[in-house]
Amino acid sequence: MTKADLIADMAGKAGISKVAAGKALDAFTDSICSTLCKGEKVTLVGFGTFSIYQRAARKGRNPQTGAVINIPATKVPKFKPGAELKKACK
Repeated sequence: MTKADLIADMAGKAGISKVAAGKALDAFTDSICSTLCKGEKVTLVGFGTFSIYQRAARKGRNPQTGAVINIPATKVPKFKPGAELKKACK
């Protein structure tokens, strides 16, 4: 499903225009991104939890040359599905 497909589906289910659904989706994703950037987590009961995971620095290997490289620590987003979402997908 693409973003356009999701917007069309949201608009149909909510009985609103695609423009309004697009604005709502953009506001939703912006809110989640800004909250995660602050280091906080977003919990949607029944759906799941968005959080930030701190990935430790590690050593890797360049596949072309075989040289050892240092991979720096980084923060990555993480999603853990809720119980209702898990049941719905069975």
